[in-house]
Amino acid sequence: MNPEWKSRYEVAREAAENAGRLAKRYFDDTFKVEWKEDQSPVTVADRESEMLLRQKLLGAFPQDGFLGEEYGDTPGTSGFRWIIDPIDGTRNFVRGIPLWATLVGLEYQDEQIMGVAAVPAMGQTYRALRGDGAFRNDKPIRVSTVDKLSEALLMYTSLAWFIKAGKQEPFVELVLRTQKQRGFGDFYGFVMVAQGSGEVMVEHGVHAWDVAAIKPIVEEAGGRFSTWDGSGSIHKPDVIVSNGWLHDEVMAILNAKKG
Repeated sequence: MNPEWKSRYEVAREAAENAGRLAKRYFDDTFKVEWKEDQSPVTVADRESEMLLRQKLLGAFPQDGFLGEEYGDTPGTSGFRWIIDPIDGTRNFVRGIPLWATLVGLEYQDEQIMGVAAVPAMGQTYRALRGDGAFRNDKPIRVSTVDKLSEALLMYTSLAWFIKAGKQEPFVELVLRTQKQRGFGDFYGFVMVAQGSGEVMVEHGVHAWDVAAIKPIVEEAGGRFSTWDGSGSIHKPDVIVSNGWLHDEVMAILNAKKG
């Protein structure tokens, strides 16, 4: 294993779990919610957790770049860039719902090579490094082998996103074609696919920090990650994650022309 990758992986897991524990102290207490210009919530927990991650990761690897949701982009010179979301699922966080995570992704020369999703309210950490497999805590995880859409569990965040994207009709078609649907949004739907608890997660309205950590976890678990048009970019607002077997069929439904 590449020693530069491995050393960063070890530091990232510890940093993500520490930042998650910091955020959880606020989650278990009271805090003020502020609203950004895009009407998404932010709290002191988001800001302090991101600062902790910046200090830990750039303290250990000062030549690396860093992109965080709250404090923006810091260029680096090493070819590595950290992409983090201190609290993915802030809307859950502020409503007392434990489905939120601290996400730490790492890319090398624009390839996403590592991801950690610390879920402190549930005592779990999902993680993966290219070539090393995917894990929940220390247990290997793997996508399901369901190969029929009629037997699949579909996950998503909100119907509103599909309406905004002009994709309400394809979404309804997906609902009709799948066995069950669950609104497990944000990171949680993605890791449910990675561990074989569902087959498809379809999302719209994401940013790079929402999915940089997710992509290696899903792919190392044997799944597939793409945008709705099939590219592997983390810089578009739409994403499909699947167990691989159903990916092309889901993508075709989402891109079907209106009759």
